[in-house]
Amino acid sequence: METRLDLQNSKLAANVIKRLAGTHAVLEGAGVPQLTQELVNIRASQINGCGFCLDMHTKEAAAAGETPVRLHLVAAWREATVFTDAERAALALAEEGSRLADVHEGVSDETWALVRKHYDEEQTLALVCQVALINAFNRLNVILRNPAGSYEPGMFAH
Repeated sequence: METRLDLQNSKLAANVIKRLAGTHAVLEGAGVPQLTQELVNIRASQINGCGFCLDMHTKEAAAAGETPVRLHLVAAWREATVFTDAERAALALAEEGSRLADVHEGVSDETWALVRKHYDEEQTLALVCQVALINAFNRLNVILRNPAGSYEPGMFAH
């Protein structure tokens, strides 16, 4: 598979990606554990069919110490016993926030209550922004058909 447009050689794309990456950098310091952020990124990317982001975020999670068992079970998080209640709340938010068109209410009150039970206001806002950000990256990569498989952990470090 070849990408439809080369983001690396576009001044406009470079500016957009720079700003999205800047948002990511802000979210890193918001108090949500890095592995939870990666789980959110992985689940949204699974839902959106973004191979590029799945490649990136599974490798980043593994490099940060995530276990293969947990990485393999992200898609089946409801049935898995390896996630904490806080991680389950974040995964539910990622799922419902990525599937807005599937449910008229978007994120359910039940999921919102679970998120608020485990995360303070800043962390909750960070998770909401994380879901929005990964969905933006997913859409860019899926639309442009950016291929997966060549990402190396830290490749796009700030």
